Parts: sequence; C-alpha cells; structure tokens
Amino acid sequence: MAANYVLVERGNPGNPKAPKKFYAQAKSSGELTLRKLSKEIAEGSTTVSDTDVLAVLNDLTKVLKRHLDNGEIVRFGDFGTFQVAFTSDGAETTDKFHPSLIKKPKVAFRPGIDLKEMLATLKYEKAK
Repeated sequence: MAANYVLVERGNPGNPKAPKKFYAQAKSSGELTLRKLSKEIAEGSTTVSDTDVLAVLNDLTKVLKRHLDNGEIVRFGDFGTFQVAFTSDGAETTDKFHPSLIKKPKVAFRPGIDLKEMLATLKYEKAK
C-alpha cells in the first residue's frame, strides 16, 4: 500500500519575494472510527464482542487523558508513546518567565518499532 500525496504551492514565509515552490502534502484515503476499529478487533477474536472492545477503547481514552494531564509519559509497548509537548516564547530571565508564554500545547506521539518499520518501507503515490 502506498501513502497518497497532493502537491501544494507555498511561499517562503521568511522571504515573501522568493518564488513559490511545490511541496508534497499527505492525503488521506478515508478514516477509521473507534466503532469500526472495535468491530475489526473483535472479528480477529472469538472471545470478545465489538461492544466489549469499544468499552475498553473508550476507557483507554479516558485513562490516557488523565495520565497525560498528570504530566506522565504513557508507553503502549511496541505501539508507541504519548506525551504532552509545547513550545514557548522566551524570557530574558527565569524570573521574567510566565506560563502565559507557553504556546501550542499538543499530544506528541512517538511510534514504536512496528510503526517505525512501516514508515521506513512506505511507498508514495500521487493522489488521483
């Protein structure tokens, strides 16, 4: 399977007079909902229903949120790691720094071994 991309023309924000260039941008081919994911997982098992899997995945989301909110790194084995990350504006001294300088909070995901291997062998195809 190949990762689809489209070409997007963009200017250089550091040099607005520079000629624009074309850059690849990933294009999804659909989405997988939590409900569909739970059904697919349940189909691979004879012992749990899709309702059971959905309940576990819903609780997983709640637990993940709680632990990230507590500042913890959440490791999901070979799947990968979740962690809160952000950037900030600078201050001249530590005394002048204030939390209002913190910007762009996000949940950072670092893939585990299986996903890293998939990315290393990924093929690319221009979207139609």
